[in-house]
Amino acid sequence: MFKTIIVPVECGQLDKGERALKKAVSLLDDGGKIVLVTVVEQIPTYLAVDIPHGIMESAIEDGKVKLAALRDEAGIAAEIELRIGSPAHEILAAATERHADLIIVASHLPDFSNYLIGATADRVVRHAKCSVLVDR
Repeated sequence: MFKTIIVPVECGQLDKGERALKKAVSLLDDGGKIVLVTVVEQIPTYLAVDIPHGIMESAIEDGKVKLAALRDEAGIAAEIELRIGSPAHEILAAATERHADLIIVASHLPDFSNYLIGATADRVVRHAKCSVLVDR
């Protein structure tokens, strides 16, 4: 069905990432690839003074470890990509760079704040150049 599937995973919600990964495996063509992506958000410079030194490096390492554990538990040969920046922007950039034909993004049930600001899943759906499957 799909040759390249991007599966964004929020490291704080690995259960949703695991579910999205299982869907990706079921939709993948023979010889296709799955790319697990996590995004570490930049710390604004006005907050950087108050944040302990090394927090970004720690978040990056934690993301790599958690994605590797998720991949290994699933027993698949998924690639791991860690990006730094705005989650929606980086997910879309990864999909474009890898010529993905599907993004499977987990979403929570919307609340009032989503209608004012917009969730990452909402932004991905609106701006993706490929198919997007939203998993709830």
